[in-house]
Amino acid sequence: MDTILMVKSFATIEVWGTLIQFSIIAIGLLLGNVLRTKVPFLRKSLIPSALIGGALILAFKAIPGMDSLVNKEAMEIITYHALGLGFVALALKNNRIESKSSPMKVIETGTLTASSYILQGIVGLMVTIPMFYFGKKIFYAAGLLLPMGYGQGPGQALNFGVIYMNHAANQGIDFPGADFGLSIAATGFIVGSVIGVIYMNVLKKKGKINISELKERQVNTLQDYEGENEIPDTESVDKLSIQICLVIFTYFLVYLFNTMIQSLDLGTFGTNTLKPLMWGFNFLLGTLFGILVKWFLNGCKKAKILKREYINNYLLNRISGFAFDVMIVAGTAAINFSEFKGFALPFTLVCTLGAIATFFYVKWICKHLYPTYQYEGFFSMFGMLTGTASNGMILLREIDPKFETPAANNLVLQTLPAVALGFPVLLLVGYGPQSWNATLITFGCCVVVFTIFTAFLMRNKIFKKKVKKL
Repeated sequence: MDTILMVKSFATIEVWGTLIQFSIIAIGLLLGNVLRTKVPFLRKSLIPSALIGGALILAFKAIPGMDSLVNKEAMEIITYHALGLGFVALALKNNRIESKSSPMKVIETGTLTASSYILQGIVGLMVTIPMFYFGKKIFYAAGLLLPMGYGQGPGQALNFGVIYMNHAANQGIDFPGADFGLSIAATGFIVGSVIGVIYMNVLKKKGKINISELKERQVNTLQDYEGENEIPDTESVDKLSIQICLVIFTYFLVYLFNTMIQSLDLGTFGTNTLKPLMWGFNFLLGTLFGILVKWFLNGCKKAKILKREYINNYLLNRISGFAFDVMIVAGTAAINFSEFKGFALPFTLVCTLGAIATFFYVKWICKHLYPTYQYEGFFSMFGMLTGTASNGMILLREIDPKFETPAANNLVLQTLPAVALGFPVLLLVGYGPQSWNATLITFGCCVVVFTIFTAFLMRNKIFKKKVKKL
């Protein structure tokens, strides 16, 4: 009798529900990879397998009666945590990068990243502010989700999409922020991959670049996996288990920190803007705590408290890659087009104008910023600014397979200055949806900051013109 009751207690959707959602993600990712491998058009387009997998789940949801199998809330939760866990894994790595880039070039690349985000926000608001003002059905601040989707990807698009949806609801406006942001993110992957490949082939026909036959890179497993003085595989705890536990422990510190922040009295701005945003900054806090945990472990090693190397870069790369693949599949699968009716026009305008502005701005800046490798710089940055850093690397490898130019290093090392310059902008993005006036103020601030950043990037050309005039 007890055995029967036990079997019945495990035969419930509550027990199997989460596993079912992960199984759907796994099936979508596997099928997406098969399609990308077997279909020449998809392979040449460089569209990520994860995005194809998410699109397959969307198509599956369109079948009558199948929509209930994909839990939208579960997919959003998975997207949210996959973003944070992926950034924690990257932050824990002991990066040993032999830089080909000068410190100033890294700062300039970080500034280009931040200024492109701001440009995307300006373009988005130039669509949604007039449409709202003239009575169209759209939340006036919705345009600010463009840099979250294009520039930051599905995780941040979801985080801020939910924040915007809540602000809109408080003001009596029906706005599916999560679906709007996730749809922008999915479109961004297509823009970066398809437009990037089309432009690459145009340049090839003009004889300006050579496209190499891209081969899948086989890593030297022993060298990458078994570093000096690392814990052995034969220890009582598996090496992969140690890495996963470090990532989860670090991410748990993010939860504790956010919980502490919520209990503090931070005044009106802190309560209305900063506190809600802190949960959306899980990826930034994950990066911060990942660096702190890494420093602590390295300090313990120097003090001879720890005798072995517990951080394994190879496995942490695999964990972050898995997290980001899951994030893309789940984020795409979470889109609900039934909530999206009536927003097709603003969505199309935001995505189209955002793609055009990003393409020409990055092309213009890269021509002056990287005079000896402008195309390598362009494809790496354009791929990242519409998708993720991995999309930028994929495009770059098509014309620079051995990473002989500094473009790859610029892309990797620019993260810190980009975060430093972009953090105040993220605060503005959190402030903008609170009211109509707040959105107008945010728009004005974005224009001013964008002008300053662009002037800094183009300072050599500006000052040369002044010298010639004198």
